[in-house]
Amino acid sequence: MMQDVKINSYQFLVLVILFTIGTSILTVPSALATNAKQDAWLAAIFGTGIGLLVIWLLITIAFWFPHLTYVQLLEKLFGKWIGKAFSTLFVLMSLLFASELLYYFGLFINIHMMPSTPMVVLNILMAGIVVMGVRLGLETFARTAEILIVVFFVIFFILVVFISPEMKFENIQPVYEMGTKKIVQSSIFYVVVSSVDAVVLLMIFPSFINKMKQVKKSFLLGNLIGGIVIIVITFLSVTVFGAEKTAGEIYPSYELTKKINIGNFVQRIEGLMASLWLITLYFKTTLYFYASVLGMAQILNLKDYRPLTLPLGMIAVVLSLVIYPNIMYQKHWDDTTGNSLSLSIGLFLPLLMIVVYAIRKRTKKKEIEINE
Repeated sequence: MMQDVKINSYQFLVLVILFTIGTSILTVPSALATNAKQDAWLAAIFGTGIGLLVIWLLITIAFWFPHLTYVQLLEKLFGKWIGKAFSTLFVLMSLLFASELLYYFGLFINIHMMPSTPMVVLNILMAGIVVMGVRLGLETFARTAEILIVVFFVIFFILVVFISPEMKFENIQPVYEMGTKKIVQSSIFYVVVSSVDAVVLLMIFPSFINKMKQVKKSFLLGNLIGGIVIIVITFLSVTVFGAEKTAGEIYPSYELTKKINIGNFVQRIEGLMASLWLITLYFKTTLYFYASVLGMAQILNLKDYRPLTLPLGMIAVVLSLVIYPNIMYQKHWDDTTGNSLSLSIGLFLPLLMIVVYAIRKRTKKKEIEINE
């Protein structure tokens, strides 16, 4: 039942782009500007470069056993019990991050659009669409992504064109003032959000993709295109607002669209920016949730993951309401615990897998030599 699903490499490319952009389009410019000041856009370029190396590492691991998902791969490499323990951590992380994105969604809509609607209602509505997408299956939401990516880039292009008259290049001068060390340090957060967390995509890559030839390219190219979008948004934020104001805003790119005013006719189109963000946020949440549900089903050896969608969806909604008491706590949690969790499961665990794989390969080779 679960293995029949297949998507093509273009659909995977689209999912990678949307996942990479995710929440970053609203939150990353201010996170980068806080440390890298006017060199925030350079930190985004560095981050994209480092991110591609992380993606390359994930691709290498996934292609050892191309027919297995990440959860099955962990069990194969570490044995049944240790593998299941790591898989459970991975599933819990995916579910936690899906809840975190529900929180982001509720908070954003609450602050900017529907201040009198309780957050719980907004989160339940969003979770309902996510659960529906996951129940309908990977093929369905991959096809939806194919349609919405066109909408995304059309709106993105319009926003970039309309906002470019507001740019002031003196805001990014002097270039490279912060030095390499500071720029690389501040890009770490972006690398974690866009590339290290992409470990959840190993639940569909490459085991659910039908043409293997293009698929490595799709993963790298998707991450690169997503990175370019973030670089452009960060560059616009810093050139229009300056480093201080960008760092001070929670959602600088949303504030950017409020500056658009063409002949006193085209103005107040921040709804467009919100719709951009909702598209990418929805797909990132759905991919996290899909990874957690499918992973849980594989840990429990279930034939079908669908019965788990509703209970895990409810858990995600409850978590999204209690996960952060306030925004300051959320910022602190993201910088400390959230980053450590992502790095341990999305970077250190894959590195450990490489070590284990190499050792097992050598012992196998020696056994063959001895037997000969």
